[in-house]
Amino acid sequence: MLDQLRQVNGIDPNRDSPEFDLLFENAFDQWVASTASEKCTFFQILHHTCQRYLADRKPEFINCQSKLLGGNSILHSAADSVSSAVQKASQALNERGERLGRTEEKTADMMNSAQQFAETAHKLAMKHKC
Repeated sequence: MLDQLRQVNGIDPNRDSPEFDLLFENAFDQWVASTASEKCTFFQILHHTCQRYLADRKPEFINCQSKLLGGNSILHSAADSVSSAVQKASQALNERGERLGRTEEKTADMMNSAQQFAETAHKLAMKHKC
């Protein structure tokens, strides 16, 4: 459980390595990420999650690069890219809505024209039938 996590040890803040340790109340785990970059991503997410959800006892992050635990993390970059994607999707939906509105207007105009043509054709047919 996250609330049992007591310490996150990046082992060496000056070297990009995928190894790290997690110390829990009753256990010690040695971990190896796939890459040093994945380790950094994991640390940022873990730190952010701890800051957000653990009020009382936050784990200690040692031997970690301070930039990983600061404000300009991938979480902010991800939030910015998600916000940008949502804004683009919203704009695309608005444009699509406008095009659909114009298409509906044109369809209604065409329907009225077709109805008038049909009425005129019917009147002409009735007139020449007699």
